[in-house]
Amino acid sequence: MMAKNKEPRPPSYTISVVGLSGTEKDKGNCGVGKSCLCNRFVRSKADEYYPEHTSVLSTIDFGGRVVNNDHFLYWGDITLNGEDGVECKIHVIEQTEFIDDQTFLPHRSTNLQPYIKRAAASKLQSAEKLMYICTDQLGLEQDFEQKQMPEGKLNVDGFLLCIDVSQGCNRKFDDQLKFVNNLFVQLSKSKKPVIIAATKCDECVDHYLREVQAFASNKKNLLVVETSARFDVNIETCFTALVQMLDKTRGKPKIIPYLDAYKTQRQLVVTATDKFEKLVQTVRDYHATWKTVSNKLKNHPDYEEYINLEGTRKARNTFSKHIEQLKQEHIRKRREEYINTLPRVFNTLLPNLEEIEHLNWSEALKLMEKRVDFQLCFVVLEKTPWDETDHIDKINDRRIPFDLLSTLEAEKVYQNHVQHLISEKRRIEMKEKFKKTLEKIQFISPGQPWEEVMCFVMEDEAFKYITEADSKEVYSRHQREIVEKAKEEFQEMLFEHSELFYDLDLNATPSSDKMSEIHTVLSEEPRYKALQKLAPDRESLLLKHIGFVYHPTKETCLSGQNCMDIKVEQLLASSLLQLDHGRLRLYHDSTNIDKVNLFILGKDGLAQELANEIRTQSTDDEYALDGKIYELDLRPFDAKSPYLGQLWTSAFKPHGCFCVFNSIESLNFIGELIGKIRTEASQIRKDKYMANLPFTLILAHQRDSISKNLPILRHQGQQLANKLQCPFVDVPAGTYPRKFNETQIKQALRGVLESVKHNLDVVSPVPTNKDVSEADLRIVMCAMCGDPFSVDLILSPFLDSHSCSAAQAGQNNSLMLDKIIGEKRRRIQITILSYHSSIGVRKDELVHGYILVYSAKRKASMGMLRAFLSEVQDTIPVQLVAVTDSQADFFENEAIKELMTEGEHIATEITAKFTALYSLSQYHRQTEVFTLFFSDVLEKKNMIENSYLSDNTRESTHQSEDVFLPSPRDCFPYNNYPDSDDDTEAPPPYSPIGDDVQLLPTPSDRSRYRLDLEGNEYPIHSTPNCHDHERNHKVPPPIKPKPVVPKTNVKKLDPNLLKTIEAGIGKNPRKQTSRVPLAHPEDMDPSDNYAEPIDTIFKQKGCSDEIYVVPDDSQNRIKIRNSFVNNTQGDEENGFSDRTSKSHGERRPSKYKYKSKTLFSKAKSYYRRTHSDASDDEAFTTSKTKRKGRHRGSEEDPLLSPVETWKGGIDNPAITSDQELDDKKMKKKIHKVKEDKKKKKTKNFNPPTRRNWESNYFGMPLQDLVTAEKPIPLFVEKCVEFIEDTGLCTEGLYRVSGNKTDQDNIQKQFDQDHNISLLSMEVTVNAVAGALKAFFADLPDPLIPYSLHPELLEAAKIPDKTERLHALKEVVKKFHPVNYDVFRYIITHLNRVSQQNKINLMTADNLSICFWPTLMRPDFEKREFLSTTKIHQSVVETFIQQCQFFFYNGEIVEITNTVAPPPPSNPGQLVDPMVPLQLPPPLQPQLIQPQLQTDPLGII
Repeated sequence: MMAKNKEPRPPSYTISVVGLSGTEKDKGNCGVGKSCLCNRFVRSKADEYYPEHTSVLSTIDFGGRVVNNDHFLYWGDITLNGEDGVECKIHVIEQTEFIDDQTFLPHRSTNLQPYIKRAAASKLQSAEKLMYICTDQLGLEQDFEQKQMPEGKLNVDGFLLCIDVSQGCNRKFDDQLKFVNNLFVQLSKSKKPVIIAATKCDECVDHYLREVQAFASNKKNLLVVETSARFDVNIETCFTALVQMLDKTRGKPKIIPYLDAYKTQRQLVVTATDKFEKLVQTVRDYHATWKTVSNKLKNHPDYEEYINLEGTRKARNTFSKHIEQLKQEHIRKRREEYINTLPRVFNTLLPNLEEIEHLNWSEALKLMEKRVDFQLCFVVLEKTPWDETDHIDKINDRRIPFDLLSTLEAEKVYQNHVQHLISEKRRIEMKEKFKKTLEKIQFISPGQPWEEVMCFVMEDEAFKYITEADSKEVYSRHQREIVEKAKEEFQEMLFEHSELFYDLDLNATPSSDKMSEIHTVLSEEPRYKALQKLAPDRESLLLKHIGFVYHPTKETCLSGQNCMDIKVEQLLASSLLQLDHGRLRLYHDSTNIDKVNLFILGKDGLAQELANEIRTQSTDDEYALDGKIYELDLRPFDAKSPYLGQLWTSAFKPHGCFCVFNSIESLNFIGELIGKIRTEASQIRKDKYMANLPFTLILAHQRDSISKNLPILRHQGQQLANKLQCPFVDVPAGTYPRKFNETQIKQALRGVLESVKHNLDVVSPVPTNKDVSEADLRIVMCAMCGDPFSVDLILSPFLDSHSCSAAQAGQNNSLMLDKIIGEKRRRIQITILSYHSSIGVRKDELVHGYILVYSAKRKASMGMLRAFLSEVQDTIPVQLVAVTDSQADFFENEAIKELMTEGEHIATEITAKFTALYSLSQYHRQTEVFTLFFSDVLEKKNMIENSYLSDNTRESTHQSEDVFLPSPRDCFPYNNYPDSDDDTEAPPPYSPIGDDVQLLPTPSDRSRYRLDLEGNEYPIHSTPNCHDHERNHKVPPPIKPKPVVPKTNVKKLDPNLLKTIEAGIGKNPRKQTSRVPLAHPEDMDPSDNYAEPIDTIFKQKGCSDEIYVVPDDSQNRIKIRNSFVNNTQGDEENGFSDRTSKSHGERRPSKYKYKSKTLFSKAKSYYRRTHSDASDDEAFTTSKTKRKGRHRGSEEDPLLSPVETWKGGIDNPAITSDQELDDKKMKKKIHKVKEDKKKKKTKNFNPPTRRNWESNYFGMPLQDLVTAEKPIPLFVEKCVEFIEDTGLCTEGLYRVSGNKTDQDNIQKQFDQDHNISLLSMEVTVNAVAGALKAFFADLPDPLIPYSLHPELLEAAKIPDKTERLHALKEVVKKFHPVNYDVFRYIITHLNRVSQQNKINLMTADNLSICFWPTLMRPDFEKREFLSTTKIHQSVVETFIQQCQFFFYNGEIVEITNTVAPPPPSNPGQLVDPMVPLQLPPPLQPQLIQPQLQTDPLGII
């Protein structure tokens, strides 16, 4: 039973492989392939197959356990699986004959039979015989697998007869065939099956094979199998066929011809090879090793199959080839990279065509090696070529191996580089030629499209040569240049017409009449017309200029960093600092001075005589003065000495200079010499203080007799001393025998020591008793921003003076001068400002004189001077200064000559000083240029201050019932107001100047209080340091305690100014019926006593006062003007006298424009141009009618010139008004304003009212309400479908508000049930429309994202319609996909609504007005929304009108409407002036958004 349970053993067979064997003589040089056949069968893997098996052995090897002294080998066993699934084990025996390596004869063994008989033996026996593997095993058996022959004996079951069919080596095939025939006969006797194996068929000789086949065919059941051990073809077939003959139960094997079997085998190899190569190609790093890769792939089936078929050696070779390919590919890429980099390197090292155009390649290489950047671009390797060094692995080193340049590729790149430079040079030349062609075409205007110009240049040679892109680029550059030039010329034109702009108050807003006047005048200018195609840009420049005119600061100056205020501050900050440091270095030890260095100048030996006289009075060059001993170092100087090199050396620095004279000739010599010293010192800049050396003039005594010329010498000496700002030492009274006496010398020495001490006082950091801020005169120098001269030129007369010092701390634009005027030293404060900053100073500060500087090269500079000078009071002295390069300009340049002549003519008309400064001359840089002007100012100082104080008194009389008189010492130009319990704030600011501009110093504590008429002291609100930029100006009369108004900062440009101006540009001024400011009815309290100054203020007959209305709980301030008294440009600035403050005997100050025919005629010419349709008289009457309360008197009528103001003024019947008539008209205007505001109240866009219930739908992000399948929110779909189905033709759809309760109910019902039907709710169309708008209003973010608003606005401003629409379309494409789908849906719906506008009256314009705040969600806290609301609305209107174009690729609908229309060309149709915009700009946001109680714009 147990035997039955055991698995049956597979059958075992022993097959003996036999064939030709023996010595070399018998078998030839090689065997017949018996060993290879056995090897391939038993161990078929390629790595275990050995093609060489020797039969020549040593005695030791023959006697080893493998051979075991036998002439046969045991190859081991192998188990085969037949096709029928039956296994069998086959033991393989090879019968051979081993040859002794010594005798080359067969080894002697136990069996001495010949091979033929021995090979046919069926029983084999050899104890402990080991399995044979390869020749290397012999002698090293322990290193190989050791397997013994089973039981030491085997019985042979069949024979495999090997016949070599190859050409063989020294062997005849016939001899082999005879041997085989004999052997077969012996094998047949054993009765065992035999099969012939034709070996080496891969080298087969056909007729040998045929003979073998013929041999087999003659034998019974003898099969021939064609084999090849090398390629493993039919090896297994031999043994399986023999086994089948042994076991008849097995299927008969199919013998396959060699070629067919070979093809099958090779196909297996090819397939395995392909798979292995793909496997190897996964390796991308050429640094990888076979060991690493093989370990990684050893378990991969494709790898194992290839190794079995082809072996490890071939696999390694395949891998090595792949690695080499990777390396070569890497080298190729690096080479390409280097070659591609060469053009850029050549552009860096060899950029100039002139250098390399004629150089060959080798010369160019040498030139490159000399370049500084050569090492940055190339690397010179020690070993070459570069691709065989480790440089190929330096990925981060981008430098090119220098030996690469020796290749033809690099040379070709160089040649291409040269050709590129040549072509590029030609291209640039052609582009420049084309640019010049464009410059010659006169009709090209700024903003003209390229398409309009292209047809005129089609035949141009340069145009044909360059590409289309180049031609457009050149034209764009040309356009930029001409546009920039046109804009600069336009801006310059605006400044040339400065009188047109500078006739209103600062911080005011231009009225519609003013805008009409501006456009009328400017439209005649070619520079205005030049920007016709860029009308929006032109309008923007004009508005920007107007904004700057009415709100000038250095931050908003149109000249930017070239603003005169900025440049002056920078220059003074550096120059005054250097000045102070220089003085400190020069006089650091002068406090304890004990040595005085003196120059002595004279003629004809006078200098030496004075030096001798001083030495006579000295002891060893030591001089006693006022109880102190001084060491004197005297250097006399005569006319014949070379002077400049001796004046100032490192060893001798003089403290002063004595200038002695005794005749007219010697005095003239001194004057010329001092001038040369200062001029040459200034030119050389050797030391700035050499030009400011203190001089002392000394008159020598005439010893011969009392000269008649002494009074003349004394007078002229005193004049020269005044000019030089130095002391004059006269001849003392009495008779002296010598030319100089001790009194004169001591007086002169005291003067030098005082000068040294004065310099110390100026720069001393120690406080002195004298207040630096106390100035005798306050002068303002005005210059225009952007004038073509340096600030240093106009300040050099002051900065080069030794008496110049810094002003009070915080006054960064001022300096102080100490000058001798008359008989005393005066302290003069010079404040240097731009004209735009000076306007506020002119109106509000005490100024003793103006120095008005203009460039004789610039008309705009003269225009600004005229505009400024026109409004200056004629009591204030003025000096005009023209600046040009040299005196020759006057004769060589007509434009300069004209401007200089005009300036001198104006100066003559107004009795002012005129001078010229030349940038190429040093003489006019001296302070003496302004000495006469300073003297004139000093003479008129009292009159100027009295006039200023009387003006302040008149102003305070009109402004308050309490009159405050200034203290005798107080001359500070601040308006003053009484204090009260409810009014603790400082008066409103009115400073047009920047941060640090302050004309006046801090007043003393005693001046902080003023006395009323009863002698009581009241504190004065003033801002002496101007750190908060606040100055007092005209404010509503404080009859009742005023509401507290927060302080404002006028420094920033009012953001509503441009909006206000824009609002007044598109309407007709001829429709004007009222000059009353627009006020909200709720802001006007008729019961407020503060609004009734008429009952409480003392007023003159025939003069109407301003009514000020200040609403409660509001910051809005409304002025209602009904007369011309107290106007900012009223009586005081136009020269009309005030009865309450003028006496019959005094002449009230007028303005310079009424003294100068040039200034007056210029202003009048503007008036005539704007009223050219009527005569002068008619125009004047019309102006009076339109400008009630703003009549300008003599500004329009020369008969009323204030030169004789007592004959005109307010008593003149031509300009008085009827009080009763005015009062009636004013009441009508106020009533009309209230009615207008009630009508317009509905146009305020309030923020949407939020829900009072919780919702999980409304107010959620749009992305949460849609899906990919339903991109439109369900609520929006329901509302739109309801509206389009039931109420598309409803009049006022989306404009008429629906019931609020119904709207809420719709949303609440939808919240509860999304499937609800709106039809079943029985609600109106307007309620559904309101609910739809509320849906969009409740979204967390507007449907049109805030981030795209700026792009939409910029696109909307494009003038060209087609270009504008395409730009808008590109912006819409940037919408989030969800927003885009919903936006397209709702705009399409609104388009359908607008198509029914004849019935529902809702045009695209009306719909956009209703919908744009909902879609764009305006944020009124941002100032940009306040000035661009119309553009926002126009954008939405455009989307509605052009719906098909934007969303459905339709055509553009032709509609006569633009988003940003240019200003009308006819100024007469400009503005319908609703109101005169006279409100203080910082309070204007309340007119736009009255509900705002805070200050969202940050301007208050």
